[in-house]
Amino acid sequence: MSNAFLQISNAEKVCRKEIPHLSFDEFRTQALDMVTDGGKVVQYFAYPDKNRLKLLAVLRTDKLFVAGCDVPDPYPSFTRICEPFHLFEREMAEQYGIRPQGHPWLKMVRYHPNYSDGTADVFGNDYTQDIPGNYTYYQVEGEEIHEVAVGPVHAGVIEPGHFRFNCIGERVLHLEIQLGYQHRGIEKQLTQVPDKRLPILGENIAGDTTIGHSLCMAQNLEALTEIQPDQGAQVIRTIALELERLANHIGDLGALSGDVAFLPPANYFGRIRGDFLNLSLLICGNRFGKGLVRPGGVRFSLSNEIRRVLNDRLAELRPEVTHVLELLFNAVTVRARFEGCGAVSHEDADHLGLVGPAGRASGMAYDVRRCFPTEHYPHIDIPKNKKATGDVYARARVRYDEIHQSLQIIESLAAIPVETRCVSDGMAYDLPASSFSVALNEAWRGEVSHAVLTDENGKILRYKIKDPSFHNWNGLAMALRDTGISDFPLNNKSFNLSYCGFDL
Repeated sequence: MSNAFLQISNAEKVCRKEIPHLSFDEFRTQALDMVTDGGKVVQYFAYPDKNRLKLLAVLRTDKLFVAGCDVPDPYPSFTRICEPFHLFEREMAEQYGIRPQGHPWLKMVRYHPNYSDGTADVFGNDYTQDIPGNYTYYQVEGEEIHEVAVGPVHAGVIEPGHFRFNCIGERVLHLEIQLGYQHRGIEKQLTQVPDKRLPILGENIAGDTTIGHSLCMAQNLEALTEIQPDQGAQVIRTIALELERLANHIGDLGALSGDVAFLPPANYFGRIRGDFLNLSLLICGNRFGKGLVRPGGVRFSLSNEIRRVLNDRLAELRPEVTHVLELLFNAVTVRARFEGCGAVSHEDADHLGLVGPAGRASGMAYDVRRCFPTEHYPHIDIPKNKKATGDVYARARVRYDEIHQSLQIIESLAAIPVETRCVSDGMAYDLPASSFSVALNEAWRGEVSHAVLTDENGKILRYKIKDPSFHNWNGLAMALRDTGISDFPLNNKSFNLSYCGFDL
């Protein structure tokens, strides 16, 4: 059967009338065929259009494809045939009351009622049993089984999330993760706020992924308005994204060091993370990169003096980073704790659609910078970095490799004089009518994706966000299977997933 989906490019404007509007049966068959043959789901969501509810799917193989259809009644689940659709279908059930028949586990994705009236779906079916107050956590039966509940309020300074362990003795049989206690409603706000507020909301989707999310939003708005940032802006954006990757990977390795009570690297990594955050401060006046990326380019240039200081600081930091990395990874006691702990098989990672370091640790070589490059990445050779074991050690080792690679990327780009025309903040965007764009970037946790649909008046009809944590939280649950409960903190740090990036 020929592929009825439309092939598109990353961050490309597409007229909505060009997107194939298939019959549901053809849409379902084509989507299932692509994903069961090794494709992955980038976006799959519902949206209202002229009093009708429609579906749109963006899938990837070595290329990107898009198609849509109307929502049928009844709506047969894709998940019962192909697991990667399961979380997307649960999200649509929550947001629009679409209840896919045959879905194996239709619990809410985030802890609130569905976006309808909380009692009925769009077809008038009873939804009362699925509202939060009536939710029953999965239970394992047996006289020796006990449950351990952690959160949503935690002793540490972290965001709210609930973890429910079913254990026999110290061994974890099942971990159920419940998130979404913040009720932020970011996606709905993005369809309602003035244009000048869009970048502000975009860079605050997840504070530790400011550049990753800002880039996706800027690239979509640039594609829709046909604005092209200059080469200097693309270089600065690439440097900023790699600095964000460096700071977070180094912070994660410090946290892992602390969890195995190896305090010297924990302390060194914590200090070095601050040094890399200060390099972002040097470039744009903010340690997390807020206010740097805007549609059309960047708000701050890279002067010769800033480049000199950046190069000097990188030259000082490189031997320190190398020394502390070797201190951690050459310690036999650390290897003994990391190796074999919390392994996620390649098969499970594939079914869950794991991305980023978590996916590469389980043999998934996918990296947006290599597969769908934007900004300056088409001119950079990005290694595959995949590992075989899928354990804590593999997830840490991916970070080890990417720290060295990010340092090399930044050093090479900072050595080149670049000129850019800085853009102003608070711009208004004249969006085209009935258009679509989807942007992907490799943030430090993995694939970030934003999709935008405009209506016939050029207003945002639907803004869909997908943080890498959307896929990877279930990877953490799988990593805890048949593992000692005392290993939870170590495994949790090895994923270090986002609560706010998930709670949209």
